[in-house]
Amino acid sequence: MNADMKRLRPLMLGGTGSDVGKSLLAAGLCRIFRQDGYSPAPFKAQNMALNSFATPEGFEIGRAQAVQAEAAGVPCHTDMNPVLLKPQSDSTCQIVVDGVPAGTYTSARLYDSEVRAGLRRGVCGAFDRLSSRYNPIVMEGAGSVAELNLQDTDIVNMPMAAYAGAAVVLVADIDRGGVFASAYGSIMLQPERFRSLIKGIIVNKFRGDMRLFDRGRRMLEEYCGVPVVGVVPYMPDIHVEEEDSVALDGKPVAPVSGAVNVAVVRLPHISNFTDFNALEHTPGVNVYYASEAKALAGADIIVIPGTKTTVSDLKWLKNSGMDTALTGLAAGGVPVVGICGGYQMMGRVVDDPDGMEGAAGSVDGLGLLPVTTVISADKKTRRIEFEMMTAAGSRIAGRGYEIHMGRTRLDSGQTALCRLSDGTYDGCRAGNCYGTYLHGFLDNSEVIAWLLPQLSGRVADYGAYRQRQYDLLAERLREHLNMDMIYQMMSYD
Repeated sequence: MNADMKRLRPLMLGGTGSDVGKSLLAAGLCRIFRQDGYSPAPFKAQNMALNSFATPEGFEIGRAQAVQAEAAGVPCHTDMNPVLLKPQSDSTCQIVVDGVPAGTYTSARLYDSEVRAGLRRGVCGAFDRLSSRYNPIVMEGAGSVAELNLQDTDIVNMPMAAYAGAAVVLVADIDRGGVFASAYGSIMLQPERFRSLIKGIIVNKFRGDMRLFDRGRRMLEEYCGVPVVGVVPYMPDIHVEEEDSVALDGKPVAPVSGAVNVAVVRLPHISNFTDFNALEHTPGVNVYYASEAKALAGADIIVIPGTKTTVSDLKWLKNSGMDTALTGLAAGGVPVVGICGGYQMMGRVVDDPDGMEGAAGSVDGLGLLPVTTVISADKKTRRIEFEMMTAAGSRIAGRGYEIHMGRTRLDSGQTALCRLSDGTYDGCRAGNCYGTYLHGFLDNSEVIAWLLPQLSGRVADYGAYRQRQYDLLAERLREHLNMDMIYQMMSYD
């Protein structure tokens, strides 16, 4: 912590709903505070997402908090996201507490008063530890701050803001409509002890001429009783990694003539789709998300991504006819890459003897790789460096991270994909088919150039690209937020 900077009150970005842009704004504010000489850190008490990341210590947190930590210029830590919920079905999820899986919970159990009390103690402890090391804490709420039926057991929105003594800024998405009702209702439905914590409103994702909203801004302030601290435009030109699969709804779904087409199979429980961000921002590449067999035709390369439920999504591949399309295209010479759960699916068999993902049993894989997977309770989470040799004899080095349950065994005499920095081996290669447990494998420019040699000279340093995006985001927010007002809200004076 920078001892020369005055202590600031935590700032919470609460939402009128889900997907209003809280995560992006939090990343941008983390960058601004860092630029202004502070030592900020992000915090989200409870996150629900299938996109996750490995901390330097080898624990698991939500991807959004890892991104915000990167924007803040600090290592990510489990205290930044002490509770992570990873949905497995409509009524069950894996719960990760302090970076370690704590079991599969039904919705009813998750909201049991005793369970919630334990989680509340845990998230408050995480916040206290984080607050002792960083200044300020940029907090993020979850969904809507006005879910009144859940407020008694809530550990992430207004009760957490009250515990932290945070200044709350309400984020309202004008792009989806109803901005007046959603902002007014979110504030006025609060009990007074929480309503008094809400110090301002950010109107987010505005399209068009902002002068047309001048009157609307004044009306919001009059009705809600708090200032509008900024009207932020819709920013499609700024690319910061997203955590929610709702972001996939706006991505391409078909090949494009003249581009290098990368087809990502859109599994029902797709996870860590940020694995393809580097490719998405490579000139001349069209990454599209295929949810039916016919969409795979025309792909230059196909990727089967990670998933939270390998067995269930493997069955979906077969029921949808995607399995036949995949094996046919692979036989015709199209490269196929499997990452994590996708790697497991490409093997001969996926065996779940203890029913970790549902009913116990075995399911035949796609047969594209000579490997067998056994799903088990132990979860491997770590960052790791790797190196591999291409068929031409050149050496490729890179880094990635593992987050997976289960172990995969190669058939005797088969070839691993790469050697890891701890001396072990990962993945498998067989002809034009490749599998790996390494998320971030496709973030490495040398890997992209090897898999898609037609991109030679066009693949940029993705890490440097991300840093530029954080700076651009901060610059844009400074233009449209009243930072003097925000600093005043966060002052203890």
